Amino acid sequence: MSFFAERDNELNVEDVPLSRIAEQFGTPCFVYSRAALTSTYRAYEEQFGAHPHLICYAAKANSNLAILDILARLGSGFDIVSGGELRRVLAAGGNPRKVVFSGVGKSEAELREAVAADILCFNVESESEMQRLARIAHDAGRVAPVSVRVNPDVDARTHPYISTGLRRNKFGVGVEDALRLYQYAQATPSLRVTGIDCHIGSQLTDLAPMEDAAGKVVALVDQLADTGIDIEHIDFGGGLGIRYTDETPPPQTELVKMLLDCVGPRQLAIMIEPGRSLIGNAGVLLTRVEYLKHGQEKNFAVIDAAMNDLMRPALYDAHHDIRPVRNTDKPGSIYDVVGPVCETGDFLGKDRTLAIDEGDLLAVMSAGAYAMSMSSNYNTRPRAAEIMVDGSSVHLVGERERVEDLYARESRLP
Repeated sequence: MSFFAERDNELNVEDVPLSRIAEQFGTPCFVYSRAALTSTYRAYEEQFGAHPHLICYAAKANSNLAILDILARLGSGFDIVSGGELRRVLAAGGNPRKVVFSGVGKSEAELREAVAADILCFNVESESEMQRLARIAHDAGRVAPVSVRVNPDVDARTHPYISTGLRRNKFGVGVEDALRLYQYAQATPSLRVTGIDCHIGSQLTDLAPMEDAAGKVVALVDQLADTGIDIEHIDFGGGLGIRYTDETPPPQTELVKMLLDCVGPRQLAIMIEPGRSLIGNAGVLLTRVEYLKHGQEKNFAVIDAAMNDLMRPALYDAHHDIRPVRNTDKPGSIYDVVGPVCETGDFLGKDRTLAIDEGDLLAVMSAGAYAMSMSSNYNTRPRAAEIMVDGSSVHLVGERERVEDLYARESRLP
């Protein structure tokens, strides 16, 4: 079911026309569908049936408090990669006992804060981190629950910037080193072994690499059991892709079935860390055409959104579908859709056939994930407003920044 559909020749989010949102809140702005997010989460949840499991939303995909709040109410756990994300999850009502802490560079302060919060598990990514966590937990009089993030050396077949499971990547430890870390954790009173973790990349459209990695992790679980180290859960990470244009990622049903088959009869809870596949297609970036600029070699649609709002095209050469909010029957022209930022890389789409005029609204689709969370203030541009649509109700869940906000923390020299 699509929660972004055309009615009376105009694109709507659930029951609300996008033009109404632009009129009320201005552009650019991000618009999210509560129903789309809820539906996708429940689709994951239903596939596991009675098997013990926990869906941990990857907060880095979009950490708006409203989105975290909706997921917390649904019973979601959370995968975090910073102390800031931990505070966001807690502020949104998330349960710390459903939080897993990933990331290669956890600071002393972040580890102390997470130990004090009594989170579910630390996904440890190096020997030094394991030793640091042991010391911090000991000093706090706590026992920290740990898993080791294993790097299975599997090619995720995705963009190299979002591939994380190869030996040359910075994430996790090799399978050959994991046993030694588990033995250290088992022998350390301030640590408690609870699980094992793996994540090979993002925007995966083929289950084969995930199945390969899952098989290696399950085999390591059996090896650990043979040495007397019992694992309670396997965290298979996230990474399932979405359809931006013509991709054909496998459905959630196939992913969950594959993981259940890999675990088999073992008494292990399954954890996953979806981000993009939960929120990616639940949001759009709403923008307005400022100028149509016709050149000898290229035509440009200059819009009021830019690479600082949506970095993915400039960073990954990522493709997002771009649709006029109001559909017309007039013939289109081919445009590069570009922003006002002073960079040649400031584009949101290239060679798009669009029937548009100056002042028209455009919807940049599939902008729920890795859009607002990666946005910046480059060129002293305030970050966009964020809107949540719930049926016919519209909620401002992120105020548009003001220019004064951007330099409020700065000061001139005396």
